[in-house]
Amino acid sequence: MDLSPYKNSDEVEIYELFTKVFSDSEGKSEGAQIGNLVLNMMKGTEQKDIFGFVATEQAQIIGCVFFTRLSFDSPIEAFILSPVAVHTSHQGQGVGQKLIKYGIGQLREKGVNLVFTYGDPAFYSRVGFQCITEEVAKAPLELTRPEGWLCQALDGGEINSVSGSSSCVSALNKPDYW
Repeated sequence: MDLSPYKNSDEVEIYELFTKVFSDSEGKSEGAQIGNLVLNMMKGTEQKDIFGFVATEQAQIIGCVFFTRLSFDSPIEAFILSPVAVHTSHQGQGVGQKLIKYGIGQLREKGVNLVFTYGDPAFYSRVGFQCITEEVAKAPLELTRPEGWLCQALDGGEINSVSGSSSCVSALNKPDYW
């Protein structure tokens, strides 16, 4: 398995991966929604505000993860991991964890301080995320499941409180995702 940054020429294959994976697990409506989210991210987010990474085997994309800028009132380099998908036939083999760790390593090299995500604490704790409250860092929109608000300090230290409100890229700025 090879891990690398995604290329613009991968957009259709990435869109199809997310649509299929989420359709298989959550239904066609969710698959379409997440597929469109990813397409909007890739096409509508400034290059400096998005990082995407793919896992490939035999020239086929089997997994993908995106990190987009999360801006706070205070000057801190932060990104949010969302979404991630691994082809159904490759799930349960550690592909997602390797891909996320690879992406976080790339962000660390670029001087990012914090990475957030909003999801299953049991899964994301395996790749270094910790549950936090909005007293530590405010989410951009109201959280329907506050227990899924997670963060990781990329210097390996404690997660310090981040003051003020936050905002995310426009593709993620919809209550349905929160």
